[in-house]
Amino acid sequence: MQFFYLLRSRPFLWFLLLINILGTVYGYYWYGWQLEETKPIFLLFVPDSPTASLFFCFVLAAFLLGKNWPLMESLAAVTLFKYGIWAVVMNIMVMVVTGQLSPIALMLIFSHLGMAVEGLLYAPFYKIKPWHLIAVAVWTIHNDVIDYVFGQMPRYSILSEYTLGIGYFTFWLSILSLALVYVLSVRRGHYKLSIQ
Repeated sequence: MQFFYLLRSRPFLWFLLLINILGTVYGYYWYGWQLEETKPIFLLFVPDSPTASLFFCFVLAAFLLGKNWPLMESLAAVTLFKYGIWAVVMNIMVMVVTGQLSPIALMLIFSHLGMAVEGLLYAPFYKIKPWHLIAVAVWTIHNDVIDYVFGQMPRYSILSEYTLGIGYFTFWLSILSLALVYVLSVRRGHYKLSIQ
């Protein structure tokens, strides 16, 4: 229970908010060159990880105000886990293909693993209802279509020959992410805590 007390303590929430703001800004910067080449209609769907952490910034801001924002909680939890795990797997794949693990790749692995974990840690505090998760399921699967049908996925040129397999993996990762959030935050009888 002390662990959950730490999660809802204001200093820790402020610390996480600062970390996520910095990560979000860096993430959008990292996508800058791809965003410059992206058609306006797809702009919202290209920077996956920074958008996930941006969702979580809104969740943390609401927590600091003693409130819940369930739709944003659902968006954050699903996308943080999905894109956190996705980036870890992609960077490990790059290491397998090239035989090298650069310092930047190592930083991306640990930062994205942190993303995946932080979204789920707060699951007992979320007030997500089934319709929130249904709306996020539409967003998430639509994003996969934009990425792998319209070719807007994050670009790892070293892995380009594996794009079909990566698309298939990403779809099932979306399903797993939605299922996890359902079990942890929506299913009847799940563990509940208040942020206040």
